[in-house]
Amino acid sequence: MQTDAIILSAPRQLALGQVGLKAPGPQDLVVRIGHSGISTGTEKLFWSGDMPPFPGMGYPLVPGYEAEGEVIEAGAETGFRPGERVFVPGANCFESGEQGPVFGLFGGAARTLVTDAKRVTRIDPGMGAAGALLALAATARHAVAGAHATMPDLVVGHGVLGRLIARIVIASGAPAPQVWEVNPARQSGATGYPVCHPDDDTRRDYSCIMDASGAEGLIDQLIGRLAKNGELVLAGFYTTPLQFAFVPAFMREARLRIAAEWQPDDLIATRDLIDTGRLSLDGLITHHARPSEAATAYETAFSDPDCLKMILDWETQA
Repeated sequence: MQTDAIILSAPRQLALGQVGLKAPGPQDLVVRIGHSGISTGTEKLFWSGDMPPFPGMGYPLVPGYEAEGEVIEAGAETGFRPGERVFVPGANCFESGEQGPVFGLFGGAARTLVTDAKRVTRIDPGMGAAGALLALAATARHAVAGAHATMPDLVVGHGVLGRLIARIVIASGAPAPQVWEVNPARQSGATGYPVCHPDDDTRRDYSCIMDASGAEGLIDQLIGRLAKNGELVLAGFYTTPLQFAFVPAFMREARLRIAAEWQPDDLIATRDLIDTGRLSLDGLITHHARPSEAATAYETAFSDPDCLKMILDWETQA
């Protein structure tokens, strides 16, 4: 089988191309992707060439771990049936492309995917493009509800991750957090929580601060806003070594926690929040593009402050 896919052949060299697919087995699904999202965290680092090396990394690669689509073939041992709508967190199903072997490190930005059924999550067909946001919402949920987690009363950054963290805090029944955002273009769009510039907030007794910005050089500033025994949670992705002044952290007996990627339980719990109406994904997708426009779409996703979330619409691709 062949499929259209986004191929990142080298940093900043990206286009729509053709790749071969591995044959499905009895535990596999073949999924026709309807929509895939562009991550401004990990995908941006691959696109820019700034991603630190780790196992399985290499070019050319098919990026993307946010995809939703329809099951078109279901192996006998999957428990699925054709026609079901699913979220797919990427796939490692590619044989080769026009440039030879293709890494499927994430592998979600393709028209058709072959994936182990254990990796996918059933979703409501009515979700449409918002179904591609499930992993990002699960990441937010993991930061808020993971092991030893504390509900934040301050969220730093009002991008999609910061908005989802704030929404999940409220959906969990906790008080609405304060949110900081330095970019005026992103200070609007709050749903049930306040947003302000950090300079307009004088509070210095936050019990839990969650950084969803991934910005460098913030740790000292954030520690200075903690209460005694307060917790700082790093929920973004940081490519350079982090450092902080010890004495202010010592005086507060501050705690530091790092929130990593979502786990399968987070996907299920997040889907349940959405299905029961407690968590809304409205207003998070701001831009759409055809896969043939991928080069421009990725540039926009990573550079335009008005772009919260870019979605590739595979169903519109001729």
